[in-house]
Amino acid sequence: MKKRIYVGAGASALIAITALVVVSLASARSSATPLPASSCSAIQNGSGQYLIASDLPLQGSGRTQTVQMTKAIAYILKQHNWKAGKYSLAYQSCDDSTAQAGKWDSGKCSANANAYAQDASVIGVIGTFNSGCAEIEVPIENRAPNGPLGMISPANTYVGLTHAGPGTAAGEPGKYYPTGKRNYIRIVAADDFQGAADAILTKSLGVKKVFILNDKEAYGLGVATDYKNAAKKLGISIGGFTAWDGKASSYEALAVKIKSSGAQGVFLGGLICENGGKLIKDIRSGAPGVKIMAPDGFTPISADVQEAGAANANGMTVSVAGLPNSQLKGAGQAFVKGFSKVAGSPDPYSVYAAQAAQVLVTAIANSNGTRASVTANLFKTKVKNGILGSFTINKNGDTSSNPVTIYLIKGGKSTNYKVIVPPVSLVKTA
Repeated sequence: MKKRIYVGAGASALIAITALVVVSLASARSSATPLPASSCSAIQNGSGQYLIASDLPLQGSGRTQTVQMTKAIAYILKQHNWKAGKYSLAYQSCDDSTAQAGKWDSGKCSANANAYAQDASVIGVIGTFNSGCAEIEVPIENRAPNGPLGMISPANTYVGLTHAGPGTAAGEPGKYYPTGKRNYIRIVAADDFQGAADAILTKSLGVKKVFILNDKEAYGLGVATDYKNAAKKLGISIGGFTAWDGKASSYEALAVKIKSSGAQGVFLGGLICENGGKLIKDIRSGAPGVKIMAPDGFTPISADVQEAGAANANGMTVSVAGLPNSQLKGAGQAFVKGFSKVAGSPDPYSVYAAQAAQVLVTAIANSNGTRASVTANLFKTKVKNGILGSFTINKNGDTSSNPVTIYLIKGGKSTNYKVIVPPVSLVKTA
């Protein structure tokens, strides 16, 4: 027999009052509290009740790319008239880089994450761009008051942030979620997909032996490892696997190693801001004829051309998760057309930033106005015919859509080469 539980009038009243308090949180807040000006831009639509923050490196070689991403986020919020259902929104763009480093900085990432967590009006974060920064921010926001505070990344690809695999470290991804609840999703394909796609590319180019480099960071070492595992599965010989020093003045000795290994190709697992331009130059000089392949850490592609020189960058391939703008349909084409009128042709990651903003707005609209509810709704994401097409988010925080576009640098410009959707069997190997 089932026991009947009777709730007294006083308990019922208490439950009703508690529910009322939760539902009334948004209406009780008059406007968002701005984040520190030391890291963040002026607040947009400051009268909004809830604050969305973006966290990107806005200094260094990738600045043009990331600044455009912030414009894409604001563009989507304006399209929604700064509303998510019954909630009004404000927005601040925050910088996780320093001028001295010219890239993301661990201290800035930590300070930013703590600022988001402690500002009660921050309802969600779009970021980060670099996986190493996400490793710092996700656990802090996971422990945020009334949270966990939800994060959606348009660019992080390191596998260990969401699931375990051959290229991940011990304790991942659990160590990023100290509360035991997930608060991070990404709408971009992880490096196990990108590594597998680049391995398929390598074989299609006729490369039988490849030399693999990495920049020693979480993303760079991770994608290089994923690539190596997939390449070996496809029967490609590994001529070497080593790191490059982003502060070195020359890579001539490294180029000699590549040439002497007999490799016909080299894979650059890392970031262009880690002295990638000089690395490309020295490889071209010391190992002429070697095919240079790089993952999305070498975006924006214009930076490769600028820092390595058009002649050195020509013939190089760069893989980027997602479809090229020319293959986007419906809402994707509408975004490209509309955004181009106000901010120029969108970089692939600006398209992802726009989709991330759309997903977060939907999660907020479907929530009860609390951080925990917004986060829960991020994991319920089901996009149909969105900017990036149709996709869902799984329990790990990964997207179901994983095409990878290969761009070829030709005549000093980026050209679409091919789109690769690697088979799941190869991805699991990576």
